[in-house]
Amino acid sequence: MSSYRLPSGGLVDRAASLAFTFDGKPMQGFAGDTLASALLANGQRLVGRSFKYHRPRGVLTAGAAEPNALVTIGTGGRTEPNTRATMQELYAGLEATSQNRWPSLAFDVGAVNGLLSPFLGAGFYYKTFMWPAGLWEKLYEPFIRKAAGLGRATYEADPDSYEKCWAHCDLLVVGAGVTGLAAALTAARSGARVIVADEHARAGGDLLSTTATLDGLAGPAYADAMLRELASHPEVQVLPRATVFGWYDGGVFGAVERVQKHVAAPDPRRPVERLWRIAARRAVLATGAEERPLVFGGNDIPGVMTAGAMRTYLNRHAVAPGRRAAVFTTNDSGYALAGDLERAGVEVAAVIDSRPDALAFPGLRARVIREAVVSDAHGGREIQAVDVWADGKRERIAVDSLAMAGGFNPVIALACQRGAKPRWSDAHGAFLAPDVDGLSLAGAAAGVTGLAACFESGVRQASAALSDLGFRPTPLATPVVEGDVVPAPAPPLWMIPGVKGKAFVDYQNDVHRADLDLAVREGYGHVELAKRYTTNGMATDQGKLSNVNAIGLLAKARGVSPGEVGTTTFRPFYTPVSFGALTGAHHGKHFQPVRKSPLHDWAARRGAVFVETGLWYRSSWFPRDGETTWRQSVDREVLNVRANVGLCDVSMLGKIEVCGPDAAEFLNRVYCNGFAKLPVGKARYGLMLREDGFIYDDGTTSRLAEDRYFMTTTTAYAAGVMTHLEFCAQALWPELDVRLASVTDQWAQMAVAGPKVREVLQRVVDEDLSNAAFPYLAARDVSLFGGRLRGRLFRISFSGELAYELAVPADYGESVADALMQAGEPFGIQPYGVEALGVLRIEKGHVTHNEINGTVVPADLGFARMVADKPDFVGKRMLSREALVAPGRPQLVGLVPLDPAASFRTGSHVLSKGAAATLENDQGYVTSTAFSPHVGSTIGLALVKNGASRHGEEVLVWNGLRNEMTTARLTSPVFVDPANEKLHA
Repeated sequence: MSSYRLPSGGLVDRAASLAFTFDGKPMQGFAGDTLASALLANGQRLVGRSFKYHRPRGVLTAGAAEPNALVTIGTGGRTEPNTRATMQELYAGLEATSQNRWPSLAFDVGAVNGLLSPFLGAGFYYKTFMWPAGLWEKLYEPFIRKAAGLGRATYEADPDSYEKCWAHCDLLVVGAGVTGLAAALTAARSGARVIVADEHARAGGDLLSTTATLDGLAGPAYADAMLRELASHPEVQVLPRATVFGWYDGGVFGAVERVQKHVAAPDPRRPVERLWRIAARRAVLATGAEERPLVFGGNDIPGVMTAGAMRTYLNRHAVAPGRRAAVFTTNDSGYALAGDLERAGVEVAAVIDSRPDALAFPGLRARVIREAVVSDAHGGREIQAVDVWADGKRERIAVDSLAMAGGFNPVIALACQRGAKPRWSDAHGAFLAPDVDGLSLAGAAAGVTGLAACFESGVRQASAALSDLGFRPTPLATPVVEGDVVPAPAPPLWMIPGVKGKAFVDYQNDVHRADLDLAVREGYGHVELAKRYTTNGMATDQGKLSNVNAIGLLAKARGVSPGEVGTTTFRPFYTPVSFGALTGAHHGKHFQPVRKSPLHDWAARRGAVFVETGLWYRSSWFPRDGETTWRQSVDREVLNVRANVGLCDVSMLGKIEVCGPDAAEFLNRVYCNGFAKLPVGKARYGLMLREDGFIYDDGTTSRLAEDRYFMTTTTAYAAGVMTHLEFCAQALWPELDVRLASVTDQWAQMAVAGPKVREVLQRVVDEDLSNAAFPYLAARDVSLFGGRLRGRLFRISFSGELAYELAVPADYGESVADALMQAGEPFGIQPYGVEALGVLRIEKGHVTHNEINGTVVPADLGFARMVADKPDFVGKRMLSREALVAPGRPQLVGLVPLDPAASFRTGSHVLSKGAAATLENDQGYVTSTAFSPHVGSTIGLALVKNGASRHGEEVLVWNGLRNEMTTARLTSPVFVDPANEKLHA
């Protein structure tokens, strides 16, 4: 292996040598190298294998569009497959491994697929795996799954951290080449807030690869001067290594910044990637253009690359592409490369120009063959020669590298992600983006060529955007550019004559020219159908290099223009985005934020065992000395509430304030039962339906004033109910004057229940709490502790006992709970958790979302009388559907085992007595179960067909998963105080 590093030049730091390995082989590079440039400098041409045919592949580009040089880097949890070597910065100790080969990169058994290529053409998947059908699951699917993919993800945990953040700016500039830097500097001098994002490690774009000068400065020096001035403006933020991957509603752009992907040992205090959500008032797209490959035989052999990439490696990284190169061009850009190669000491065997009228390039010593094409390249693991087709004759020229300059495709993906369709321009020989609001295209992204013209375009587009925002920009003076080759647009070269070998369009998926011809012949000539039939554009590069060539070839085969063929749909993400970046900090214990109620510490001091319920940590039970099982604790708590008094934290309930002159009418339409006439100072249980008539949520709503209501919702549905109410207020009835506010976190709320509760509360609450003065369902603001605190008291019960719920400002929750415990000590007060609360509510027959499961209507739960006869409410029309009023619907019942020592489980099915244990005989299922110390056995609630008329019937409760069968009896769902005497005590 010989070195191809030039003895001088480039932007690499030759004083900072970096050791790395590729497939275990030690190599050397410099700071400033990419992995691709370092591999090329070490003479490593072969870097990967293609997906289908396992053909040898080398570096093709120098940027994000790279389809070939995909490697796995890192070890352990930091293993990253499908890393583009062209984008990966080199660092000391980097370990890179080639992919999709066995047993080695140089000798890959999978290359035998190339011999089978006549049978693996376009659409062979669909034709081959249809028959015999019985082999799909046994042979075809396992084979396809095993063959799918290139690299392999690790199963080890990622040790690094990620984060998300928001940013706001007046102008977002996407791309930091000469166009983007000119646009950013124009905005910076106007005083605007500016963010510049560029996907590369060093800003400057083509300025870093050109040999031209601007105002007498070399390209890299001129870029550095512009960046220094940008850094001096406090309202400017430059984000290198940041790829803007998507454009979304409201002027929001998504970007991923690779914060520490270029270091061997990431700082654990910083993220390795940062996901930016950038809200921009305007944006300038200065993403440049991708050079188009040419479609000839063997165009995938290592050593063949785009001319722009070869120029980047030569001038920026000081890496020669070979000893003897050829340039195949359709425009003047190929001559710029040829000149640079000769100045670097690389022999240029020939410039093969497809145009008949190409002009002579001053100072170029190489042979120029006009009106000629490269029909085929030859070689195995690297290129050895090219066949040149000219004047009907074929000439073979020995070379070890070949550059392709096939024209340019403006990078317009972001501009078209929100539905805008590109238009074909014959003048530019490319697809251009249409005008879109909020986003201006500048420079090569808009079809402009030449450094001076791109500079002017950036200034012009930024000035126009800033003027729309009210700024007064001062245009920058265009620099004097010398030595720049400005390629005039040339007609695209789709079909190359004389081709013998496979001419590839999609390099990664091995789609070649004949596949597209076949797609047209077999009726799949539409661009979207051809994409799926051939898999063109479906690889990790998403067709950045292949799509326009494929469109051109489809157009030729169909006899139409590329504009008539059109493009496939542009969607985010522009380049792959890691799951880590999308997840941010939300993983492991931080997958969701933890919510703790204002009484969390109060419960913890009393030994509570907590359970995660959604985002909340709720006290589940409070064990005491001598209790060895959770059931002992729960039974004690339940019996104490029934005999004395208990306190339970219910702060997690969703709490929503509904205010405004039309609040009563609003609630009357939201709930299926009536709320328009609810008196001030009273609470009411409400049922909220979905638009399809099924119950969505339940809870109590209290009228605290003529125009103010306090609603509680199920804990898990708080956010959903709030969203539903906002939709109703804004979309369904915008004419109603109503305001909504979520106040869940503002109130600490505790349920105090039991026959002795009034005596306890009366020691804390200043108002008269007698049954006459504060009856069942009363709801009022109250004074506490002799007027030292105000709270809200609701006489409502979920336990079936005489009960109240006391709400106080969150900061006072713990101290008020302590005061209640102290006041209740003579009356036997004890805290109880959600397990005991569940037992109490099942004993009373109260429903939760175990029963409100999205398939029940009010009548199913015994609430038919709650549905008010009023003009309208959400779900009214759909509630009368035939199926929702048909006989035989499941209805709520209670369930007890005939043998008190027996039990059954939630989810078990209910069968008629004597029926076989089959789903055909299913009568319903158990929704909730608990052991009731009051009843002395397991009890349950169930939804059973015609259950309301079957009380007393013996049934079988069957759990097929556990192979359990229990004889039970259907009962009323109310096991405790069916006459509601305790509630009204």
